[in-house]
Formats: sequence, structure tokens, C-alpha cells
Amino acid sequence: MSLSGTLTLQPTLPPIAANNRLRLFSGSANVPLSQEVARYLGMDLGPMVHKQFADGELYVQIQESIRGCDVYLIQPSCRPVNTHLMELLIMIDACRRASARQVTAVLPYYGYARADRKTAGRESITAKLVANLITEAGANRVLAMDLHSAQIQGYFDIPLDHVYGSPVLLNYLASKQLSDLVVVSPDVGGVARARAFAKKLNDAPLAIIDKRRQAHNIAEVMNVIGDVAGKTAVLVDDMIDTGGTISAAAKILRQEGASQVYACATHAVFSEPAVERLSSGVFEEVIVTNTIPVPEDRYFKQLKVLSVANLLGETIWRIHEDSSVSSMFR
Repeated sequence: MSLSGTLTLQPTLPPIAANNRLRLFSGSANVPLSQEVARYLGMDLGPMVHKQFADGELYVQIQESIRGCDVYLIQPSCRPVNTHLMELLIMIDACRRASARQVTAVLPYYGYARADRKTAGRESITAKLVANLITEAGANRVLAMDLHSAQIQGYFDIPLDHVYGSPVLLNYLASKQLSDLVVVSPDVGGVARARAFAKKLNDAPLAIIDKRRQAHNIAEVMNVIGDVAGKTAVLVDDMIDTGGTISAAAKILRQEGASQVYACATHAVFSEPAVERLSSGVFEEVIVTNTIPVPEDRYFKQLKVLSVANLLGETIWRIHEDSSVSSMFR
């Protein structure tokens, strides 16, 4: 593999069957991902009852003894966000009341993260509010992937392990053996993320899209800072929501002479009209991970979904064994 800093996971764990302290449970948000994580760890998901009453109230019951166990609850707070977030809180409370030794909330996608600071008067910082809710529900630890901004880690008063989906994306790009690459940040706020990505692509050059946002989910692209003419441009972001920002960025890259444009993002939120924009022909490929489940009606020809299950599974095992998580990325 020619790329530096990429991650190839080799399972280092012994058979889990004899380890009766580790328990893995899944919420309803992304069961297939949870099942993959369980397979990597060589164990089954714990039995749990999920119900919803006629008025919308949620009910959770753990169906095995977890007294004295280290419990990991896998639940991205994706669409429908409020339902899945509330389900996570109830799961945490159920585990705490069942005398679990430690409860770790595993959030492959952390919802409400975009409101992470005050930009105007009389508005909520929902990223902090959600952190408070998870902590007050009884979580002892959080494992999150690709937070919208690194400062969210400081909103928690409990340990938080932050891992990135970029090694999975980088491994896939390495397999394509693309040449003459330039990594592009779709906005100024994502420069740090794009710079780190470019460094692992053999110190590929960096370009930045200068844009102005006039309202939520509406982006106006202005110009490109950097040379992209004749190059393969790789747009890097943490999430794709409506696809407006990244699609507009791809169009201006084409106008500036980029020979190919790829989009890479960890979280495939894919709100309407994302699919229409992403499948319009401006991208050679749109590469995302399965932190959020992609419904069949949101698949399109250019879409490539990669699994982060092994990455999450290895991280869970290292947390459980009190070994280093950061060493996986060195």
C-alpha cells in the first residue's frame, strides 16, 4: 500500500466467549452495523426488547443479567434523530438500573452536533445539551466517530474516545491507485480535516473552496483557493446532508479544470435532495461509510459504502482491555 498513515486492522483479540464481562447491545438505529461489530468481536449481540407504545413512548428491557458487566450500547443518533436519541438514553438508564459496572455509549454518528457554539443571540448549543443528557442518563464513557467539531469532546465530563473514519476511506482510495491527487476542503471550516487527510495521502497538495452560506442547508460557492487544473480532486467532509455544499464544490472544481472529482465523507445523512445532486454526474464516486444506514431508495450508481465495523470493534476491544486507542492511527 502506497499511502502513509492508513489502517489495516488485524484482529488481536482472543475468543470472547470466555470473557463474561463484555456485553454488546444494539439500539434500533443501525442493527446491521452492530451485528458486524459483534462478528468482529466474535460474540453475539445481547438480547433486548424494544417497543413503542401507541402514543410514541419507547420501552426497553435488557433480557439477560449484566450485573458487574462492561456494557457497550451501539446507537447512532440518525434519522429519526429524536427517537433514536431518546432510545439511547433509555437504554443507558436500563443498563445502569440493571447494575452494569460500566456503560459506554457508542455513537457512530453524533446528532445535534452542528449547533456546537453560539453564532447569534437566543439560540441553543445542542451539542452540549446532548452531551449533558447522555451523561445524566448514566453513561460512564462515550465512543464517538468523526464529530462535527473536535471541541465537542470538551462538552463531556466523562471520558470520550474519538475515532475517525478516514483510515477506512484512505484504504479504499489506496486500492484505486489514483494519481496526481489534490485534497479539497469544501469550506474554510473543514481545512484542518482536509489537511490531515492530505498528509496521509503522501502529503498531497491542498485546495480550499471559498463559499458563503446565506441560510441553513443553502451554500453559495465563490472560488477555489489552490491549483486543481488537470488533477484528481478528492473532496473531504465529515458528513453529507442535502449534498448542496459538496455538489456545488464539485461543479466549481470541474469549471477550474479538475479531471476527476471524488467525494469522501464519513456520515451519509442524505436528506433530500441529496441523491439527486450527488448522482447528477459531477462525481466519479461518492465514498461514505455505514455509520448511518443508507436506505435502498437512496443508493445510486456512483455511491460506495464502506464498513467501519472492524474499526469500531477493535476500538471497543482496546477500551475494554485498557490499551491504547490512538496507537491504531500511528
